[in-house]
Amino acid sequence: MKKKSISAVEFDEKFENGEDIVPYLKTDKRTKPGLKARRVSVDFPEWMVVELDRAAQKLGITRQSLIKVFISEKLKDNAI
Repeated sequence: MKKKSISAVEFDEKFENGEDIVPYLKTDKRTKPGLKARRVSVDFPEWMVVELDRAAQKLGITRQSLIKVFISEKLKDNAI
């Protein structure tokens, strides 16, 4: 189903009148800001990798996922 195109003025009017504007939004390429993945390289001591692997296996997730969860939680706890 092809979406109908409307002008910015028509869109604004619909929005201001409380009408449903969702059919006029382009949602096929939407992304959440700040979630684009960026690669980082971090060296850990061997004992840490062993412990990370143990914890990841216990939770049934990958080491990378575990590291992301740990760092995310720590950053949220210490919001600056």
